[in-house]
Amino acid sequence: MTSDGIRIRVRSTYLPERSLPKDRRFAFAYTVSISNEGEDSAQLRRRHWIITDAVGEIREVEGEGVVGAQPLLHPGESFEYTSGCVLETPHGSMKGSYMMLRPDGRCFEAQIHPFVLADPAAMN
Repeated sequence: MTSDGIRIRVRSTYLPERSLPKDRRFAFAYTVSISNEGEDSAQLRRRHWIITDAVGEIREVEGEGVVGAQPLLHPGESFEYTSGCVLETPHGSMKGSYMMLRPDGRCFEAQIHPFVLADPAAMN
């Protein structure tokens, strides 16, 4: 999805070595790629995630930047990072947005489409 020239792609992975299914702990990593395909620079200032587990429990996470950074993306540049999430169920989903700031002071929300978090063994 592209929002005002910012394209966001996400890949998720189940982490069996960090999960304890008998204790209802399912760990996931997700890698986000943010690309500026527009004509103006944009800086990622804030994040907002909505995390939903398999029984519909919702958790929201908000804060400044991502992984301790507030990357400034000039036209044609990209930024990639990996983070993680723990659920009490073997699958769920995440979606959200990044609040981006233009050099002229204009802010906009770059939307992040929902993506799946899933233990492949639990899906069979």
